[in-house]
Amino acid sequence: MDEIIYINNLRTHFKTDFGLVKAVDDISYHAKKGEILAIVGESGSGKSVNVKTIMGLIKTPPGIIKGEILFDGKDLNKLSPDEFDKIRGNKIGMIFQEPMSSFDALERVGDQIDESLAIHSDLNAEDRKKAIIDMMNKMGIPEAEARYYEYPHQMSGGMLQRLMITLVLVNKPSLIIADEPTTALDVTVQAQVLNVMKDLQKETGTTIIFITHDLGVVAEIADRVHVMYGGKIVEKQSVKKLFAKPKHPYTKGLINSKIRKSLKGKSLENIKGAVPPAFDFPKGCRFNPRCPDAMDICREKSPEEIINSDGSAVACWLYEENK
Repeated sequence: MDEIIYINNLRTHFKTDFGLVKAVDDISYHAKKGEILAIVGESGSGKSVNVKTIMGLIKTPPGIIKGEILFDGKDLNKLSPDEFDKIRGNKIGMIFQEPMSSFDALERVGDQIDESLAIHSDLNAEDRKKAIIDMMNKMGIPEAEARYYEYPHQMSGGMLQRLMITLVLVNKPSLIIADEPTTALDVTVQAQVLNVMKDLQKETGTTIIFITHDLGVVAEIADRVHVMYGGKIVEKQSVKKLFAKPKHPYTKGLINSKIRKSLKGKSLENIKGAVPPAFDFPKGCRFNPRCPDAMDICREKSPEEIINSDGSAVACWLYEENK
């Protein structure tokens, strides 16, 4: 079996004073062993809630979670807290967006990484330290042994992000979820971190689900791409096909609004309007108020996902009409 995780009809809703917030609303997808799957979309599309649900980080209540998350044949939604703790941080690791807030300011970074490894491995203290320093060296952290004894405030954001990745990788998870891990980094450090992640992914065969809104990062790192909008997945493509021939009008808008050399001296294209609040989605296709190709049926009925023979998919009435 090539797939390492299946997401089936996942819904993550929240009851609020404004109404029912449908942050993730009936999505299905899978990630294959050894691939990098990117999930892209604007802020408010449901990307982070999706992966936090996978990691069991959504409290219920207020969260209302339905659907299946199948990992190693087990439905993560049905595990007890103790059973989940044996998987989270061990078989599934997560790299968070803000490294500055991911480490305890009062403890040395080495001790914090060691704490995770001590929980999830049978290594003694000496072997754990060696494994951590070896991984820090692989991450390109200079003077790794000295850094092991330093505190978070003594390091830059880029260095802390490398240490956050070290913390995840030292446990050798089979699945890594990276939630916009390079957003807060400058371009040079971002490129370095992406290169290290790609190299280690090839070396270890780890699967990565990479959450981002940056299409430049997607082109650099991903094998396949899923595009999210309004709590739903609207397009699934290989990274090459997505950039060569995007299908959904939203995907086309994202790609056309990307900064590129050919636009020098010209106005940058943009998608009109904004992502609607998750408690007040429009009737029909959720993108229809912003879509340049919207038809009457788009305003009345939500399109079903059309799956092609190559595994790509699109949810759009333009293609339903052409069937």
